[in-house]
Parts: sequence; C-alpha cells; structure tokens
Amino acid sequence: MLAVCLLLLVAATAASAYKPLSDSFLRAVPSPGDDFDIHNGSLLAPILIPRVPNSEGSMKVQQHFVDFFQRELPKWSIEWNNSTSKTPATGSEDVPFRNIIFKREPPWTRVGQANLLTLVAHFDSKAQPEGFIGATDSAVPCAVLMHVARSIDQYLTQMHDEMVALGELGGTPPMDMGVQILLLDGEEAFVSWTDTDSLYGARALAETWENTPTLASANYQNRLDQISLFVLLDLLGTSDPHIPSYFLPTHWAYRAMATIEKRMRDMGLLEAKPGKPFLPDADKMTEQFTTAHVGDDHVPFMARGVDVLHLIPTPFPWVWHTAKDDGEHLDMATTRDWGKIMTAFALEWLDMMEVWPVEQ
Repeated sequence: MLAVCLLLLVAATAASAYKPLSDSFLRAVPSPGDDFDIHNGSLLAPILIPRVPNSEGSMKVQQHFVDFFQRELPKWSIEWNNSTSKTPATGSEDVPFRNIIFKREPPWTRVGQANLLTLVAHFDSKAQPEGFIGATDSAVPCAVLMHVARSIDQYLTQMHDEMVALGELGGTPPMDMGVQILLLDGEEAFVSWTDTDSLYGARALAETWENTPTLASANYQNRLDQISLFVLLDLLGTSDPHIPSYFLPTHWAYRAMATIEKRMRDMGLLEAKPGKPFLPDADKMTEQFTTAHVGDDHVPFMARGVDVLHLIPTPFPWVWHTAKDDGEHLDMATTRDWGKIMTAFALEWLDMMEVWPVEQ
C-alpha cells in the first residue's frame, strides 16, 4: 500500500508541473487539414507506400522525413541510429535498420541537461501481404508526429527567446524541457512475431542509449534517463478507436490527454463523432490495472525503466495486417483529430501557457 501511495504522490506532483491549456489556446491548435490528404497531402501521402526495411520505398520515406525537417524545422537536430540484424526471412544476410531522431532542446542546455518528451512511431511496413501499405501501421502516426513538430515549433522558439532575454538559462527540470521524435525502423516481424523477430530498431536504439553516457556532471547519466515520457503511437486512423490506459505509472499522463480530448470535443474542435471517447479510461481505478500490455516498440525501453504512454487501440483496427490497411480505408476525421489532440498534449506538457497571452 505504501508503494502505491508513493507512486500516486509522484504522479500527482508530475501532473501539477504544468498548466492546462486555456480554451483560447485549444481553439488555436491547428488541424492538419489537407496535409493529411491521402493522395496529395504534403505530410501523409508520401508515406502511403510499401516501406519494408532497406527497400526503395523505405529510403523514399526516410528522405521525406529529413526533407521536411530540414526545410520547415531547421532548428531541430537530425540524428541517425543505424544497426544490422539477421532475420528469419534473410538467413545469414544482415538487414540494415535506420532509426531517425529529430530533437529540439533549449539552446542553453549542455549534453545530458534536458529532459525530453519523446514522441514515437515506427515507419516500416510489413513484407507480407505483398504491397502492404500500413496506413494505420504506422503511416498515420508518423504524419501526426510531423504535424505536432511543425505546430509546436513557433512556441518553442518563443519560449526559448523569452527565457534567454530574461536570463533564465535553466538549471531545473521545468526550465530544461525539450522534445524529440523517434521514427523507428524494423518494428514488424519478417516471418512471425517473436522476441527476436520484431522491434529491430527499437531494441538497437534502447541498447545504444543505455550505454551512451552523457557528461559526468550532467543531470541524466545516459540518453534513456533523459526521456521524461515515451509516448508511442500505433494503429491509429480508423474510426471509433478504443485506447485503454495500460500502465498505472503513466495513468496521470493518460488522464491529462483524455481531458484534452474531452475539452476539445465539448468545444466542438474535433471532427469525428465516436460512440465513446478515443481515450475512455480516465477514471480507471488503481486496482483495475494488470501486467497485460500489447507488445510494441516501447518494450525494450520500458524494460530499462522508461515511463511509457502507449496509444494503441484494443481491439486492433479491423484492417490490421491486411491489404485494406491503406489510405482509402482511413477515417479522415479521426485521423485529423489525432493531429490536434497530440499537438495540444505536447503544448501542455511543455508548459506553453507560459507564452500564451494573458486572458482578460
């Protein structure tokens, strides 16, 4: 009982670390709009192609991500994490996997000083069935994270500029908040899902970051320690998603996102009209949590102590791992809503009410 009480106290302290977005700020959160058009949208359409690891399609999609950040978000750093692994489908042949990390830290921070909201999706698609697109799995999550990055960038710039002008150059976790987006390769199994035939990129990155020290005097000993919250998006884009709260330690963050969804829905800011909220477990009780969860890219990070918020529907979408998981079978209202909900969550987490005009 003492352990549970302490856990809830820590969660309550974390939950009070930032201010909820005002109604006027929620109204200002942009929709992805036509950028999520499945044929011509600048964010989503280029990802709706087969992108099996090390294929031509994979290379095109990786270039799409890099071009977007270099063109529109030049203040974000770009980093590659490359690895190779044998797979059941390729025998003794090593397959290369390429994770991409896009990061924006406060300009005053040293290596290992910033705590990082970490938003994650995998960009690879399954080898079978042939021609598989994987619109929900996970083209839409990747496009959502691109939209989030673009939408929060101006506020990050404003906050950093104001803090520098005031001489507030960090030194505490609330001041030293940054954000990183992980686009991971090799989530899908090549033959059938096992501990070794899945999560190729995630396993390599988690191991690398665990063994990548920062500075002896840094706030965080390694790259994993810098992750304030690991938010993993997967299988999003069909109508009426049911996203449970999987983990008690991050239920407070789930509840914060569910509150954002409810507020935006009550204000008429979301398009979809689901029978139930996307995030229906806001009132889930402590005793209702179990150890059950869905295997996904969070597993090697969570095994190393990282706090995880997993946004994946249960049950899975009806198109899961079929040829119908394509752009034509997305529910576009739901897809655009995810862009707004995730943007609002990131803005709130990063305490952007600090730069929003005081309301009279």
